[in-house]
Amino acid sequence: MTKRLAEVAKKAGVSEATVSRVLNGRSGVSEATRASVLTALDVLGYERPTKLRGERGRLVGLVLPELQNPIFPALAEVVTASLAQRGFTPALCARTVGGVPERDYIEMLLDHQVSGVVFAGGSYALADAEHGHYKQLLDRRMPVVMVNGGVGDLGFPHISTDDAVAVEQAYGHLRSLGHEQIGLVLGPEDHVPSRRKLAAVAEVAGWTGPTADWPVERTNFTMESARLAATRLIERGITGMICASDVLALGSIRAARRLGLDVPRDVSIVGFDDSALMTCTDPPLTTVRQPIELMGQAAVDVLVNQIEGAAATTDELLFEPELVVRGSTAPVPRKTT
Repeated sequence: MTKRLAEVAKKAGVSEATVSRVLNGRSGVSEATRASVLTALDVLGYERPTKLRGERGRLVGLVLPELQNPIFPALAEVVTASLAQRGFTPALCARTVGGVPERDYIEMLLDHQVSGVVFAGGSYALADAEHGHYKQLLDRRMPVVMVNGGVGDLGFPHISTDDAVAVEQAYGHLRSLGHEQIGLVLGPEDHVPSRRKLAAVAEVAGWTGPTADWPVERTNFTMESARLAATRLIERGITGMICASDVLALGSIRAARRLGLDVPRDVSIVGFDDSALMTCTDPPLTTVRQPIELMGQAAVDVLVNQIEGAAATTDELLFEPELVVRGSTAPVPRKTT
């Protein structure tokens, strides 16, 4: 017990006597200090006293799909900083292949009496995935915000980049360079943002007929799966590619090089995200920038408004992306006679 008091006191930045007063429900402690102690208790994984378990602390869950894609740590940095400014402590839950499933993370966050949850990718973005575990959050009236497009009937607000505008910018850029054979490297078929990108390109390009004949390859958002997908597109005569993430774009560049081709002389490639270090790749990557800072701050604003009692809207807030032209795109290669 003494060790627990010392750890919680250190984490909360208060005395052990103050921690004791909070845990025993005694007076003489400000609400801000009380909230700090409860949050420290939650963060350290200690069980609250029975009489305090029904109260939410100032702890907010941040659930990420993985950390290998640089865009997710970038979003986490914005969200955690914004939460701290509002007096909340983030609890980071990063999913990995074969690791803790999203359902278990939700149960853990509920057990810790979090004030709300920000999701940045998850089962909600996959139309064919299981979504039943989100009902626990609805049943608890838990404030929730989901970042980027997902299935539309979950009843939570969404903060998203406008996928249609993003690929229209990328497609228009490649067309302006003379490319006519343009393909897409996307996520799984049930991935909602990828579906949006495909629908937008199909409309602007005038693709008709069986979708199996369209120049589209699917991936699981890894660099190796992108390499295989891009190889198939290049073998079909594609000279320009639009990728659903910067990681997929880098895998596509690798595919071109393994086939003895040069980027951008032989193949032009456009990414999506403008994640860290894309100016340092070889060649620097042309990509569509997601306004991560604005989106992260908006997600926290929407979440905190819910925490403070405002009604949650299920409308999707769309943010405008920006095409950033660098060295991975060039005019279509001339045909030799």
